[in-house]
Amino acid sequence: MDLRQLRYFVQIVESGSLAKASRQLFIAQPALSQHIAKLEAEVGKPLLIRTAKGVTPTENGTALHHHARFMLRQLDQALSIARQEPGTVHGMVSVGLAATTVCAVGVPFMRRIREKFPGIVLNVVEGMSGHLAQMMRMGQLDLAILFSRDAVPDLPAEPLVEEELFVMLPEDSDLVAPRRIKLSCTDTADLPLILPTGIHGLRRRIAAEFEQRNLALHVVAEIDSLSLLMTCVRDGMGATIKPMSAALLEGRMREGWRTLAISDAEMKRPNFLYSVDPERLTPAAAAVRGELRETVKQLVSSGTWKGVNLL
Repeated sequence: MDLRQLRYFVQIVESGSLAKASRQLFIAQPALSQHIAKLEAEVGKPLLIRTAKGVTPTENGTALHHHARFMLRQLDQALSIARQEPGTVHGMVSVGLAATTVCAVGVPFMRRIREKFPGIVLNVVEGMSGHLAQMMRMGQLDLAILFSRDAVPDLPAEPLVEEELFVMLPEDSDLVAPRRIKLSCTDTADLPLILPTGIHGLRRRIAAEFEQRNLALHVVAEIDSLSLLMTCVRDGMGATIKPMSAALLEGRMREGWRTLAISDAEMKRPNFLYSVDPERLTPAAAAVRGELRETVKQLVSSGTWKGVNLL
């Protein structure tokens, strides 16, 4: 088995087709098939299921794909470190952020890295916290901001901020009287709400708070896309419950939104900065971790990111 075969295999799995992978790898499809056949012979198990619609990995192929991606990524990082000039920081760093976190820190964070560390290539992955936690466990991310201290129990985590959850709706909405600045849980439960589905930790956190009070939420739609959810709320289809960061754009508060505190519930969400084990943390990843931490502190301290407390 050689690294070239592993790279070819990973590309085929992620492309979903031999033809597409051959174009992306600039290698003839028959030659690519031969490499995979040799790899399967060496492993002693079939790795791909070939159909008219493309290819999918077998159970053994899925396992190999996960480990191969990690190995190749570690190799690329090692080569990048070996090639860098003394006194400079180079390399690729993968950072996982939830959609609301991207709204708050994404652009300021990217700008800060580009200005201070032009030799670092950032790979920002936006996703649900559960998926990002899985990617951290599999070694596919260097850093991630997650919402539980035990999201990845065997990796270092440091507390960043605690976000308060608010009822959010457009300024011109007639769902809540203009004079109101807070709502009770009972008032909130009566609103037509647009929320993410139950696979989101945020939805489970909200549901638990209302279930404790024997209140049923009036959910009119479930949307897992943050941009679509906020657009529907902005269009007057309902209200939502989100951290203040959901109404941020490029680190600044969007115009036209009302954010109402929930008066009789402590609805907060902690944020933790996870990183890989210290022995696997590259100089580039360590630099990015520090800059991400400082970006968050600056946004909170300046009042740009509202509704949060530094931990």
